[in-house]
Amino acid sequence: MDAITTAAPTHSLRERMLQDMTMRGFGAHTQNDYIRHVRNFAAFLGRPPDTATVEDLRRFQVDQHERAVGPATINGAVSALRFLFGITLRRPEMALALVVVRFTPKLRVVLSVEETARLLEAAPGIKYKAALSVAYGAGLRVSEVAHLKVDDIDSTRMMIRVEQGKGRKDRNAMLSPHLLDLLRQWWREGKRRGVMLPHGWLFPGRSGTDPISARQLHRVVQEAAERAEIRKRVSPHTLRHSFATHLLEQGVDIRVIQVLLGHVNINTTGIYTQVSSKTMRAVASPLDQIVAVMEGRAPPG
Repeated sequence: MDAITTAAPTHSLRERMLQDMTMRGFGAHTQNDYIRHVRNFAAFLGRPPDTATVEDLRRFQVDQHERAVGPATINGAVSALRFLFGITLRRPEMALALVVVRFTPKLRVVLSVEETARLLEAAPGIKYKAALSVAYGAGLRVSEVAHLKVDDIDSTRMMIRVEQGKGRKDRNAMLSPHLLDLLRQWWREGKRRGVMLPHGWLFPGRSGTDPISARQLHRVVQEAAERAEIRKRVSPHTLRHSFATHLLEQGVDIRVIQVLLGHVNINTTGIYTQVSSKTMRAVASPLDQIVAVMEGRAPPG
């Protein structure tokens, strides 16, 4: 188990921390994660987190390792507690006591073009086919797909406006003619059902006034993958990874892919060079060169 369920930190401390994060432009997802990590620390401590000592932090991290908590969760807790003690409580000496876990990220799961086509075709209905096609066809994150509004589709400039994406940044994503046609099909169907409100959500949830949830899109992807007999472990983010990898395999410059994905750092985009099978196939092995020389098909180097 990676988390401990308990009461939240002291109300006033929680509010101060939320205010500090808001002033620094932290998104709602990051704020929720930070509060959750502080809540877990308070549960371990058994008292308000602002009474903690350096030894308490050490015991907490030792406990995490003994429970085999994942590196991402440990590092998330470190970031949250460093913010709490370094910024909100102004006790920087406490923040310095926390230790991050060094680990190598796993290679991303990527679908082939044929697998992607099968998955999209297996989506249950035009609404979900359109939503998953946006994730793949424009390379959007699941939260970005969920929070699209009808007015974000710019058919004149053939762009999708993504407002307040990761890092609270706006950007434009690509809109292909096929994706536009699919979205128009969904728009007409949504109007017929009475769920497509003027200036409302492109993919409304059950209430109509709220957007579809990321959890629902995760469930739909997994159901579609099962119907398409895809054995890989997939999620909506797999479609984003596949979008970037397929563009790279088409020869699109990685700096263009960086912009389309909304990455600040080119090194983040560079991970896709590790999963592009076409990139690896394009490199001649030294063994093949030696064999060619031995068989007289190539001059010695």
